[in-house]
Amino acid sequence: MFESLSGKLDKAFQVLKGHGKITEINVAETLKEVRRALLDADVNFKIAKEFTNSVKEKALGQKVLASLQPGQLLVKIVQDELTLLMGSEQSDLQLDAKPSVVLMSGLQGSGKTTFTGKLALHLKTKKAKKPLLVACDVYRPAAIDQLEIVAEQVGVPVFANREEKDPVKIALAGLAEAKAQNCDVVLVDTAGRLAVDETLMAEIEAIHKAMTPQETLFVVDAMTGQDAVNTAKAFNDRLDFDGVVLTKLDGDTRGGAALSIREVVQKPIKFIGTGEKMEALDVFYPNRMADRILGMGDVVSLAERAQEQFDEEKARQLNKKIAKNQFGFDDFLVQIQQIKKMGNMKDLMGMIPGMGKMMKDVDIDDDAFKYVEAIIGSMTPKERSNPKLMNHSRKMRIAKGSGTDMQQVNQLLKQFSKMSKMMRMMQGGKGRQMMQQLQGLK
Repeated sequence: MFESLSGKLDKAFQVLKGHGKITEINVAETLKEVRRALLDADVNFKIAKEFTNSVKEKALGQKVLASLQPGQLLVKIVQDELTLLMGSEQSDLQLDAKPSVVLMSGLQGSGKTTFTGKLALHLKTKKAKKPLLVACDVYRPAAIDQLEIVAEQVGVPVFANREEKDPVKIALAGLAEAKAQNCDVVLVDTAGRLAVDETLMAEIEAIHKAMTPQETLFVVDAMTGQDAVNTAKAFNDRLDFDGVVLTKLDGDTRGGAALSIREVVQKPIKFIGTGEKMEALDVFYPNRMADRILGMGDVVSLAERAQEQFDEEKARQLNKKIAKNQFGFDDFLVQIQQIKKMGNMKDLMGMIPGMGKMMKDVDIDDDAFKYVEAIIGSMTPKERSNPKLMNHSRKMRIAKGSGTDMQQVNQLLKQFSKMSKMMRMMQGGKGRQMMQQLQGLK
């Protein structure tokens, strides 16, 4: 996420290294590179210029603390300005009515249908809501089928009428169905076009007028850069939507949309899509995103994702097994499944401070654990619970059964052995002491 922009900003700050104080000259040199990095990321020219002017104004004349280097001070100013540019505060959905209506808008291919499913899962699991999806795209082939598949994946009901061609009538019928089923949120998936046109705008305006939604969200593909900002403005002029959703931020995005869109439409970014899985949806926090863009990671979001997968009872059982040296491959497999649920690996690595820069040119396969799961799946129950049973013939059988080779099997066994030793060490006095110190930092 934003690897190119992060790298160029880091390079820009190198200009100040070795200088004892901030001067107009070295600030101007640095901000020239910052502006260039923003423009390369497809940020609106006017916004990039105003941004660097604001940073320059705040940087000049500030005294550098004895323990602080000029580069660090400028990074802090840029961090604050990036947060401000993207909205300062996180913005929640306003779902006070029952049922509350959330209307999706955007162009075809922006990811509205997938996002509708992701939002349904988010509301169901994290907000204890009972959502109903309503299929109002009557034009795109298989649009209704796609929404039904998505609804099945997240375990929520969907309302569709394949015979009706008027999306306003479908939307109103869906609202009535939500009331009948006692659903408290109605998510309306609307049609899109390849470009903004009068037919599209008139139709979604009609749905908006008939439904009077509590939230109207503009869903946009972050990879379209500055075009996303222009489209957002066109929709906002007609709909006056409440918030923006940026999809496909896990792709080859330059970041221009995320940095420009809030300033242009004066509406908050509410969610970001970070992968294809239904769980790959994050609430947007401007300060956390600023940290990630500047290569500082996002430990808070990483901890939140880990906490969502944390099962206290299973953790107690696991600790007992570790203490008795009974930690086996079945337990290892459970840990892998929990990590996979947290999101794609490259995104998770980017949340660790400093790792984003290190992983810049490293391609991490989202199925990185696939061969590990295959090897463990080819073991007998006794072998999983007691890895010491492994001998050459057993390893050969496991390699053949899992479609891997002896080298991969041996590598996994070695990694498992190291991990088991480390976990036993963490159970000791020093490990407990360290964990207590970490807990004191919360």
